Amino acid sequence: MASDTLERLAATIKQRRSATAAKSYTRQLLEGGALKCAKKLGEEAVETVIAGVHQDDASLTAEAADLIFHLLVLLEARDVPFADVLAVLEGRMGTSGIDEKAARG
Repeated sequence: MASDTLERLAATIKQRRSATAAKSYTRQLLEGGALKCAKKLGEEAVETVIAGVHQDDASLTAEAADLIFHLLVLLEARDVPFADVLAVLEGRMGTSGIDEKAARG
């Protein structure tokens, strides 16, 4: 169910490429290219870390949602399908994190 929500969100972000920039924050981000999208993702990552350490659960939840959204926007800016990310995660299922990390070298 969660991946369905994320897949629908990724599809919505893709559709925003053709929206009017004046009416779509996502389109404005995409027009800025991967660099703008990556900077925004970095900001959201820092805010998520701060919320994880110093704020309540509701704040962390909201920041985590922002972080995931901006990750999906960056993937779209780079034309990396979200399905490819899911495939990598699926391939890692059932493998120890320590073993998987060692295999990547």
